[in-house]
Amino acid sequence: MPSLKTRMLFISHAWRYDSHYNTIVNWFDNAENFEWKNCSVPSDDALPDKTSAGLSAGMTRQISPAQGVIILGGMYAAHSEWINYEIDEALRMGKVIIGVTPWGAERVPLKVQEASTVMVGWNSASVVRAVRDYI
Repeated sequence: MPSLKTRMLFISHAWRYDSHYNTIVNWFDNAENFEWKNCSVPSDDALPDKTSAGLSAGMTRQISPAQGVIILGGMYAAHSEWINYEIDEALRMGKVIIGVTPWGAERVPLKVQEASTVMVGWNSASVVRAVRDYI
């Protein structure tokens, strides 16, 4: 069997919604015939420099090697300067952006919709398929 393509992914998320991030990590970890490397900044491994400039530089370093960025499109994204920064950096670097509409969400911020290469629903098959198709 040929080796699998390893996809480098950055998952953008608000730490207060860590369960959404953890769910997507589990989907990728458990997907059949799917290899990936997590370029994200999980809440249990925060960036060391807590200044605005340090956080910006750290996020840019994390996004840089990623082939794609997964944006969780809950309405909290509309109010997070850091998620907006991650979207702007991903666009600046020409990354594929996959927007994910959280389960039960009725609205997704316009910025997430406009920045995304594709929007998908909140289920493992849709998210993994989008990564396979676009990254």
